[in-house]
Amino acid sequence: MSFSVASQQDPAFEPWLETQLRHSAAAMLSSISPVSIVKHRPGFGQTVRPMAGAIVASPVLADYNPDPDYFFHWFRDSAVVIDALRLLYLEGHIGDEALQHLRDFIRFSLDLNRLDGRAAAAVENRSACVAPELLQYLREDHDLATAFGDLVAAETRVNPDGTLDVCRWNRPQHDGAPLRALALLRWAAGGHLDAPLLAEAAELIRFDLDFTLRRWREPSYDIWEEELGHHYYTLRVAGAALAEGAAWLEGLGDAAQAQRCREESHAVLRLLDGYWVDERGAAPGYFRSRALTDGRPGPKALDIAVILSAIHSLGTEAAHGPADPRMQATLARLDALFDAAYPINHGRAERLGAAMGRYGGDVYYSGGAYYFSTLGAAEFCFRAAAAMGGDARHWFERGDAYLSTVRAYTPAGGDLSEQFDQRSGAQTSAKQLAWSHAAFISCVSARRSAAAACEASRQR
Repeated sequence: MSFSVASQQDPAFEPWLETQLRHSAAAMLSSISPVSIVKHRPGFGQTVRPMAGAIVASPVLADYNPDPDYFFHWFRDSAVVIDALRLLYLEGHIGDEALQHLRDFIRFSLDLNRLDGRAAAAVENRSACVAPELLQYLREDHDLATAFGDLVAAETRVNPDGTLDVCRWNRPQHDGAPLRALALLRWAAGGHLDAPLLAEAAELIRFDLDFTLRRWREPSYDIWEEELGHHYYTLRVAGAALAEGAAWLEGLGDAAQAQRCREESHAVLRLLDGYWVDERGAAPGYFRSRALTDGRPGPKALDIAVILSAIHSLGTEAAHGPADPRMQATLARLDALFDAAYPINHGRAERLGAAMGRYGGDVYYSGGAYYFSTLGAAEFCFRAAAAMGGDARHWFERGDAYLSTVRAYTPAGGDLSEQFDQRSGAQTSAKQLAWSHAAFISCVSARRSAAAACEASRQR
């Protein structure tokens, strides 16, 4: 890796990567099947005892005092984590424990499909156990009653004990099922699963592909659970799952369903081409992140979710991936946005990349920066390096610059929260966020793959 500026300037950089990888692996594993942790929500009359296979967004208990309560199994976050677990397994950082975690995750997920919110909504006087000041946050009966059948997969999150979330929340979300399908398709393709586990994985993959086929054209809430519309991220992962699913189904001899998935994946990509915004000025264009149901443009058109979609999809085609000049232009616009907006980016050392957030004007907790955003930008660069050939050095060095920023705001113990404050750099929001650690694991894996690809290119 002689082309890594970070390692040339600081010989401690590479050892830090390895040390932090061990920290992140251990921290992420603590969110998987956290059966020894009991979560009490007295205001809702709940005692939550997680089941094996549940993956909580954060294992650190909180109740908005001041950190948020993230002791839920998010469909999106859990898919990102189970995919990072695969990388740890393939690279020898974890043994057969990973396969048991996968087995538990699949069984937990399949069991969720049997939930029926109609029964929960029909419980007489179910609000009696809720504190009066929290009644405003209790989910209404008519909304809870919609959670049955495949719409359980659109629930955004559930309790880790396998029960429905009774809090008011923005639903539906349609990114969880295709993300889970992508993660399981990658596990299945690795050849490491025994026949029973492969059969269980196949059942869940088929469910998720069927959900995606039925639901991808419908509006849903964005990755941040804030606005209803049609979202680049959700559409991109849906298209990727359908494309990968088509190849998998074809291998199983299901030609008709494979063709249906393939046709729909092409339809998704054609739709996404229309998300390109060409401002015909000095600034480069970008992919807008959303098309809202009411037709208004909205202030969140420029959103890191577009970049995250490229690394979570990992398709073989260049379009809408890290090698796509339009995606690269989108990253450039986001980099400029956060470089100007965040005080911690002002006057930073030349070796540091911009700390990245979600979108301009974010007000959630510190409003960013986010670890998974900055790590996502780094991973995008490493994947661009692996794909770009002659321009690999530039992209690799840029990825290392983002990683150097993450290092600058990571404590010696390796903890990664959701955010590091845009002014002070102090950690904020949920502690030990599983997604943050998963993002580090996948980023380092992409860096190694990029280094190997670049070395092979030089030797040809």
